[in-house]
Amino acid sequence: HTTKYSKPVAYERRFPTCHLIPMFVDSDVIIEETSEDRSFHKIERRCKLDVDAPRLLKRIAGVDYVYFIQKNSLNHRERTLHIESHNETFSNRVIIHELCCYSVHPENEEWTCFEQSASLDIKSFFGFESTVEKIAMKQYASSIKKGKEIIEYYLRELEEEGITCIPRWSPCPPSPTKPVVPLVIPALPITPTISIEALPESVNEIQGCKEDKLDADYIKRYLGDLTPLQESCLIRLRHWLQETHKGKIPKDEHILRFLRARDFSIDKAREILCQSLTWRKQHQVDYLLDTWSSPQVLHDYYTGGWHHHDKDGRPLYILRLGHMDTKGLVRALGEESLLRHVLSINEEGLRRCEENTKVFVRPISCWTCLVDLEGLNMRHLWRPGVKALLRIIEVVEANYPETLGRLLILRAPRVFPVLWTLVSPFIDENTRKKFLIYAGNDYQGPGGLVDYIDKEIIPDFLGGECMCEVPEGGLVPKSLYRTAEELENDEIRLWTETIYQSASIFKGAPHELLIEIIDASSVITWDFDVCKGDVIFNIYHSKRAPQPPRKDPLATHGITSPAGNNVQLIDKSWLLGQDYSMVESPLTCKEGESVQGSHVTRWPGFYILQWKFHSMPACATTNLPRVDDVLATLQVSSHKCKVMYYTEVLGSEDFRQHFSAFGHSHTMCVLGLSNTVCVCVCVCVC
Repeated sequence: HTTKYSKPVAYERRFPTCHLIPMFVDSDVIIEETSEDRSFHKIERRCKLDVDAPRLLKRIAGVDYVYFIQKNSLNHRERTLHIESHNETFSNRVIIHELCCYSVHPENEEWTCFEQSASLDIKSFFGFESTVEKIAMKQYASSIKKGKEIIEYYLRELEEEGITCIPRWSPCPPSPTKPVVPLVIPALPITPTISIEALPESVNEIQGCKEDKLDADYIKRYLGDLTPLQESCLIRLRHWLQETHKGKIPKDEHILRFLRARDFSIDKAREILCQSLTWRKQHQVDYLLDTWSSPQVLHDYYTGGWHHHDKDGRPLYILRLGHMDTKGLVRALGEESLLRHVLSINEEGLRRCEENTKVFVRPISCWTCLVDLEGLNMRHLWRPGVKALLRIIEVVEANYPETLGRLLILRAPRVFPVLWTLVSPFIDENTRKKFLIYAGNDYQGPGGLVDYIDKEIIPDFLGGECMCEVPEGGLVPKSLYRTAEELENDEIRLWTETIYQSASIFKGAPHELLIEIIDASSVITWDFDVCKGDVIFNIYHSKRAPQPPRKDPLATHGITSPAGNNVQLIDKSWLLGQDYSMVESPLTCKEGESVQGSHVTRWPGFYILQWKFHSMPACATTNLPRVDDVLATLQVSSHKCKVMYYTEVLGSEDFRQHFSAFGHSHTMCVLGLSNTVCVCVCVCVC
């Protein structure tokens, strides 16, 4: 390409954002450095992208944006611009690496050469590896095609501003009064507030370090076996923290966990450690054990607790997940309280490790977790519960690395692979290697529990003789459930994307919800609780839109109707089978039941979800009400029912591309009180 101007100047105009690249939302400078003679300029940015991906995939991944780190190195002396970028988001599952280079043509100085290459390595991505590969290839092909147009746009912009030539760089004598000092610009708020400086490459480069070597007895007593290189990394990172970190310096054991989590790469360990230290300070985590008091509902229904130690002296934590009412805990507490409780467990684990290190006179830096899955079924796949689990895992993985020594999963049922498929991508690969999974009673045989836990402390519910004080759990009473408004008042938001609405239903006055479908094969999903009375749930389809909800006739006379928020859409003049049709069989739902399901639409148009009062059936022979029904009616005040519901529509494109991986079916399920947290697969993966 022939030009008289400098391409790098035009290229820099793409930042901090570029209207010609819609998915390029924003960018922030992390580090900027300039050499003393200004011949070399390096800038590192964190770029925020809105990738053109199916909405369902974004929901499963739990992100709206992805972040890339881009490093630009401009060498005026050699007249080159090197651009290197890699993904920060999902870097442990997908590795994207791109290289670009602008240089002067060797035979014609007015020509600019451009080279570009990229690599993609997908380790795992929720089972959608092929889809991610297609999206990445599409984005890459689009960027190649549009890159030339964008650079030419900014070249024309420079020309319109009267800039037709950029003077060549020429060396100038260095100023003796100006040392080479890198310019450090604070990163985004979510990154560490500790300024990052270059670490020395070897221990010999450390100036003024008082401890060039750790005492051998100290290492053996508190840290465990370390190679000279690992010891060197620990000393260098600790020294850097002492020089730059203004807060409390963590103990060597804590620093060592982060180094081990990143295979003793100092730069990587320093980054995640700084983020964690900032997080701990912002949320006052160091004082959590002294200030956090678990609500009574956690004492009664959270089925987890500490139980002695394993054969290696590691503290042992037992979690009876199959007995836990996930939905009840989330609805009663909210995500924030559950997260704080889990953090307090981890803080207690760190404290117990220190105590056991003293008791057993050897370094113990992690604990063992035993998870009993007896009773686990589809009710534990309730979507907000799964999302709570994934978010908690994310926080724990980031701030408590290398604290899990071993995870024993016992009595894994058939539904476990579904939950494992959803959760495993969020767990670090090194952590997954520590998992031991036993189906049925396999844990009782050779290679089972007795290999890791002394027989004397195996819990009684696993066939042992030791009494375990872990609560047995059970269903959280719905009387303890809190509304979204109550959670918001306590600055605790329960799932911003899953807000339940309530509706009152009266005899002759059903509640109806209109959903317009543009594309056939879309998926309508629902989740509702029958709080009072019995209802009949129906789904209808109409080619024409219903009239706006009619006003309550009592309201015209100044009388307030007890129906309140009741909405009716189907006009009484409409004929079933002519003006509208039923697309699912009616479902009778009893008081206290929790209902989840989905419907794959066959036609575009208008779908109406209807909750109708369930009239008491008459006896077939006498036409009179049955005694049991009369008694049941007496327990329900008047002719009023109440439901709390949530609905969502998945686009046809999302469904066609991804839903096949989880089963293609029309699903409607209803469960009694014992299954109040059940969820269909289609709902839990959204």
